Amino acid sequence: MNSSQSIKLLQDNIAQVIKGKSQVIELAVVCLLARGHLLIEDVPGVGKTTLAHSLARSLDCSFKRIQFTSDLLPSDIVGISVFNRQKQSFEFIPGPLFAHIVLADEINRTTPKTQSSLLEAMSEAQISVDNQTYPLHQPFMVIATQNPAEYHGTFPLPESQLDRFLMRLRIGYPTPDEERKVLERPQSLHPASELQPVLTAQHILDLQALVEKVRIDDSLMDYLLAIVQATRQADVLSLGVSTRGALALTKAAKALALVRDRTYCLPEDIKELAPAVLSHRVMPNRAQGARARSVEQAEGIIHDLLESVPVPV
Repeated sequence: MNSSQSIKLLQDNIAQVIKGKSQVIELAVVCLLARGHLLIEDVPGVGKTTLAHSLARSLDCSFKRIQFTSDLLPSDIVGISVFNRQKQSFEFIPGPLFAHIVLADEINRTTPKTQSSLLEAMSEAQISVDNQTYPLHQPFMVIATQNPAEYHGTFPLPESQLDRFLMRLRIGYPTPDEERKVLERPQSLHPASELQPVLTAQHILDLQALVEKVRIDDSLMDYLLAIVQATRQADVLSLGVSTRGALALTKAAKALALVRDRTYCLPEDIKELAPAVLSHRVMPNRAQGARARSVEQAEGIIHDLLESVPVPV
């Protein structure tokens, strides 16, 4: 089974549950193949957690779900060292981060201290506890969800945390026809519970290695850097895209090319991915109203900047 067949098999498997959202599914797979982490930000009940479950169950990998609450501690996530009386020594008990796919459900409902416990894991695929460093499983992906329309009892993610997510996606409401299919589906079990794994962890590692081999022309690299530079010079933004953001867009563009069965990137790859990869890494000068408004405002600014940067031909 070649790479394009493997990727299509994965997408089709997820599409059995997530109806009518082929673009969202494609971007989630791109995020996985680019070795990135995914933030799904939308109102309750549109399938954020279901998408994460469907992706995890489609892979023959370990999966852990963490329900973030205000009383969650860093040790509840990364693990803790306990004293073993029989061995007369401390023994590390791994937390739920030691899994291939980790669902951080409602991540903005826990304190900044607990949120920050994810930073090392998301950046370096390792955690440090009591002066000991423990590598995490490979592949490793954090899929976080949050509701941008509700503020009560939440702690907005700081820019340093948002910058660790390769993409931020919104699922949106389904069409009436797709919603009818959801309603007609048996409701006794979780929609993703009947999915069977179609790829192994090694399959994903092989696909991730292929992403590294995808070519990106010098003219496309100049185009990408021009977009990044435009965010730093825009008067409507008080914070532009970081170097990590530029690297994220490069990796995502390569992964999208592979998903679409190409060994090279096109300008369309960069332009299509820029809103999902860059909008959560910038800060509008005046984000009026709720955070949901600032999200839309940031995406609108990125779209406007894309129109102002010449596309290489």
